Amino acid sequence: MIDKPVLIIDGLNLFTRHFVVNPTMSQNGHHLGGFVGFLKGIRLLSERCNPDQIVVVWEGGGSSRRRAIFANYKQGRRPQKLNRYYDDIPDTVGNRNRQVALLVEALKHVPVRQMYVTECEADDAIGYMTKYHYRDKRCVIVSSDKDLYQLIDERVTQWSPGQKAYITAEKVKQKFGVSVSNFVTARAFTGDPSDGLKGVPHAGFKSLAKRFPDLCDDDHVSVSEVINSAKMLSETKNLKILESIIENESVANMNWKLMYLDIKNLSGQQIEKIKYVLDSFEPRRNKIALMRMLAREGVNNFDVDSYYIAIKNCK
Repeated sequence: MIDKPVLIIDGLNLFTRHFVVNPTMSQNGHHLGGFVGFLKGIRLLSERCNPDQIVVVWEGGGSSRRRAIFANYKQGRRPQKLNRYYDDIPDTVGNRNRQVALLVEALKHVPVRQMYVTECEADDAIGYMTKYHYRDKRCVIVSSDKDLYQLIDERVTQWSPGQKAYITAEKVKQKFGVSVSNFVTARAFTGDPSDGLKGVPHAGFKSLAKRFPDLCDDDHVSVSEVINSAKMLSETKNLKILESIIENESVANMNWKLMYLDIKNLSGQQIEKIKYVLDSFEPRRNKIALMRMLAREGVNNFDVDSYYIAIKNCK
């Protein structure tokens, strides 16, 4: 018998996707695309994965540790706007926050753990869960965030809501040319514009894989090893990528510290909070309360019975 997986959902990531593209309106005239789409997403994912646990991880206000390393970390992100085809729907921060609050309320009536840890990024909590708390279980991470690719292995897969497909180690290697074991190492050089992290000029995934083939192997290669290899190669080859890597050593090292999901990113208090939420959870199945809530909000296009059937094995 195959063990049922733990479904670990990057809450804000999944919500934002539905908030942006789903035009669902309530009978009360409110946009509820993020709220309804998220709930339907859990049902569809449960039908696909048949999990025995579901954990929704919410952002905890960002990482003070990362901001101490780089003050502009994740600064300047543009607010998510709704699909341009629905210009008559408000895309205010208040609308978004209201829908997230409704989700938090709705999920209290179903067997779904909700995680919110102050000054902790969702990525760090997800990393701790897959590496430590659920180290003996299969895990399916639900997110389109590439920062989580580093967690993928034979036990952990990632479902991308945007691609509607599983992201596996093989797919990462096919697309980027490097192994999941070295994805963060390579990304320390390519940078991550979405987080405000500049890369090393001339260093793309394919060029890195070509010049440093060890990045394609499953054995981990560190940033310092790539830099040392660049210094050795530069003695016989005059290439811009090698010169750029050597000149931007500090950039790559900083990016690694910001990107790598390590238990050191979490305080002892944060770890205890994560463990407490996971271990002390008592599953609820209050269908009547959820139906009343949906009726209150004017939601009439949600099949509650199918929802509870899909998550019947969750504990």
